[in-house]
Amino acid sequence: MSPKKNVHNIAPETVLDFLRHTLPFNELDDSTLLELARHCIIDFIPKGTVIFRQGETEVEYFYLIQKGGVKIYLEDDHGEVTLKDFRGEGEYFGALPIIQNTKANLNVETVEDTFCFLFTKESFRHLLDSSPKVSHYFLRRLSEKLVNTAYAELRHHRVAPRTESALYLFSTQVGTTIKGKPQTIAGSASVRRAAAKMAELRIGSLLVTDPEGKIFGIVTDKDLRTKVVAAGLDYQTPVEKIMASPVQTIPAHAVCFDAMLRMMRLRIHHLAVEKQGEIIGMITTHDIMLLQGSSPLYLFREILAQRSLEGLHPLARKVPTVVRTLIEEGAKANNITKMITVLNDHILERLLSLLIEDLGPPPLPFCWLLMGSEGRSEQTFKTDQDNALIYAPPENDEQRAAAEKYFKMLSERAIENLVACGYPLCPGDMMASNPKWRMTAPDWKKCFDNWIYNPVPKDVMHSAIFFDFRGGYGDLSLAEDLRRHLVKAIPGQDIFLYYLAKNALDARPPLSFFRNFIVEKDGEHRNALNLKTKGLVPFVDFARIFALKHGITESNTLLRLQLLQERGHIGYEMYHETIKAYEFLMQLRLVHQLRKMEAEEEPNNYINPASLSDLEKQTLKESFEVVRRLQSHIKTEFRLGER
Repeated sequence: MSPKKNVHNIAPETVLDFLRHTLPFNELDDSTLLELARHCIIDFIPKGTVIFRQGETEVEYFYLIQKGGVKIYLEDDHGEVTLKDFRGEGEYFGALPIIQNTKANLNVETVEDTFCFLFTKESFRHLLDSSPKVSHYFLRRLSEKLVNTAYAELRHHRVAPRTESALYLFSTQVGTTIKGKPQTIAGSASVRRAAAKMAELRIGSLLVTDPEGKIFGIVTDKDLRTKVVAAGLDYQTPVEKIMASPVQTIPAHAVCFDAMLRMMRLRIHHLAVEKQGEIIGMITTHDIMLLQGSSPLYLFREILAQRSLEGLHPLARKVPTVVRTLIEEGAKANNITKMITVLNDHILERLLSLLIEDLGPPPLPFCWLLMGSEGRSEQTFKTDQDNALIYAPPENDEQRAAAEKYFKMLSERAIENLVACGYPLCPGDMMASNPKWRMTAPDWKKCFDNWIYNPVPKDVMHSAIFFDFRGGYGDLSLAEDLRRHLVKAIPGQDIFLYYLAKNALDARPPLSFFRNFIVEKDGEHRNALNLKTKGLVPFVDFARIFALKHGITESNTLLRLQLLQERGHIGYEMYHETIKAYEFLMQLRLVHQLRKMEAEEEPNNYINPASLSDLEKQTLKESFEVVRRLQSHIKTEFRLGER
């Protein structure tokens, strides 16, 4: 589509100012920019206008978005639409057809009223010919997009898009969401003045400055409601008396997904955006919810606001729905499992809080321990319960009896409600409702010491699950102290590590001598392979063994691998190929489980290789080859062939 109406000439100076702040044009000298600006016109394109139609439109202009945004998509012969990208202010389209001298290769449609600077095909080509930096930028970007598209197809072509909004979370940097400069107020100013300023500016927070003008706190509309109005505080109280400090920040280059995750973890609604050590603006949960319609933030708020156990049960079952948008966008498996973990953690915290309100306060400090995939923060859509309970040592028999009675009741009711939320019971009964896994802190240390210093096969099997623990609720210092005890006890315990390493070789990769997949021959999962036990478990085992050997306290698999590489315990090449293979297998598992759930079937870990594309099959085989190399490394490191 060539511009016809709503097209106007524009003062070169206006274009020049925009180009000076836009990559890659900001690298050009003023004379080159001015010459380019003279060939520019501006076009207003209403929302919903299709600018390019794939295979039809002759592209006569290079489009640079001045305000607004477009979506870019493919449409097949059956009318099936595949969303490729969203582009906004400072981004462009039309470069590839001009460079390749072809018709439009994609559909481009405005998602809101949009203004674009248009440069003729001839002026854009002249710029590429005369400016090597600009030419390199566009050719490099196009090359990267082709590579990324191939990998994105591998990750998400099996999940049909339902929404467009998820794309923003991963493509939009936090800095681009800022609507204005940060608003401040002196710490000595009254809360009345703070409320008036927020109302005047229609904002929900103010940064608080000290006498030297430095930011040292933040006050929000929620602070005014809960700390002033609800508490009956004098309205002349200085702002610094109710502010939160220090101010939580996020880098301007971080994407909105990272901001959302950070706000959910910290239970806050405002983050200061930082660039080169300076706060340049604010981002709020409201900003992100505007970007993503089915945002996890909606569910997060519902969970926190829930006042009954019965009301909490259906909320847990909404997790797949809000996480789905992340998968269809092609988010990395690590981000997806992080989001599932954050939501599940909030459900657990709310559930236990409601139970304690009902039962009364516990007689002793305690911590609910999460183990296995929950302890590693690697939960998917099918996660059995693996939990335990640790509590402070009682001072006398009376306190011990009270603690045993209380924690028995709490654990049994918690497990019962977790089942109602959709989290299945552990088949091996490794749950806090089992009195074996409900102990005082000293008893847990003795239990761990016995497994480490007197290893037998059954205890080593338990340790593989229990040693991935983290604190989930309560007095987290109890869990942290137990973790410190563990990492001090294991290094140098060669017999225990030997048994742990030997167990790690049990899950052999499912490839035959001729590199064909070995699948189940009969039964319910005929012609399928278990992606968890045959594919993912070896990566988890490898990371756990070496983390425990080298005293690393982290329990997450990817973070364990990262620390092992940074501290020189594994080489960079091994680290790089390991995380790529692990994330691919996790992605395949998540997509498979989501499709099962949407077909109203029980999610499982059994993949039929025949259902995979050629590229997926090849990547799966390469991932299993990485498993072989990891297990070979374990065998060498722990001399398994010598005993």
